[in-house]
Amino acid sequence: MEEHNLTVLKEFILVGITQRSELQAPLFTLFLIIYIVSVVGNLGMIVLTMVDSRLQIPMYFFLKHLALIDLGYSTTVGPKMIVSFVVEENTISYDLCATQEAFYIMFIVSEIFILSTMSYDRYVAICNPLLYPVIMSQRVCQVLVAVPYLYSIFVSLVVTIKIFTSSFCGYNIVNHFYCDHLPLLSLLCSNKHEIELMILIFSVFNLMSSLPIIFVSYLLILAAIVRINSAEGRHKAFSTCGSHLTVVTVFYGTMIFMYVQPESSHSFDTDKMVSIFYTLVIPMLNPLIYSLRNKDVKYAFHRLWKKLISTFS
Repeated sequence: MEEHNLTVLKEFILVGITQRSELQAPLFTLFLIIYIVSVVGNLGMIVLTMVDSRLQIPMYFFLKHLALIDLGYSTTVGPKMIVSFVVEENTISYDLCATQEAFYIMFIVSEIFILSTMSYDRYVAICNPLLYPVIMSQRVCQVLVAVPYLYSIFVSLVVTIKIFTSSFCGYNIVNHFYCDHLPLLSLLCSNKHEIELMILIFSVFNLMSSLPIIFVSYLLILAAIVRINSAEGRHKAFSTCGSHLTVVTVFYGTMIFMYVQPESSHSFDTDKMVSIFYTLVIPMLNPLIYSLRNKDVKYAFHRLWKKLISTFS
């Protein structure tokens, strides 16, 4: 039994979303389209916020990083999942599996705190508009982005190193379409409970340190909007945070459903469906939500499009 525990794994087999052959081609097409839309949308958002002078304000600085993060974790998971529909055996090397797990954790944790930072930014913009340029200075914005990145890298390295330096039982079949820590933990022979406790502590800390910022920010925003006399003023104030509130609701709702559900009702099939939503669908939706609901982004796109047309005509 001890020898079996020390089996050195060189690769893992990812089960994928489904084994039904008649679904492989339609799912390949569907997720390829979703991934392409996600890449184009997020890259477009990054480019717009970098080249348009009217988008050089803190709100769009954070939006650029949100798009970068969405692009990051959809690319970490998406291409490998899409390839799984056209290969007979979907394998991933030990090192690449660890790399995928590390980048996935880093981007997800970063998004949690970037969204809470964006909530604080909207609070300052609506409740303290005159002091907004002073409070949200360029240096403050850089710090508010750098800290989540550094913390997420720390969490990613701690969890990934702990998992991949533990002993696997010799089984290499991962019941998922990417290397997530939940199915990987089921393959471990050592340190399983220790790692589960560590992940739980990190998850609780992440939620408890980000959700209150969002709740308090929007409660104060709501109180400020109620005090505005004109209906037009209230609509304008709410429209500045409507897109972000939509993104926050979708993302946190999905994450809470994924990680806070009781152990008895936990199933890998449910996890796969939810994972598809927040690793591929949400990164596709975010730039669409901001572009469709935000006049500044739409005008910036039109200006960039006219420049491109005039350049090549």
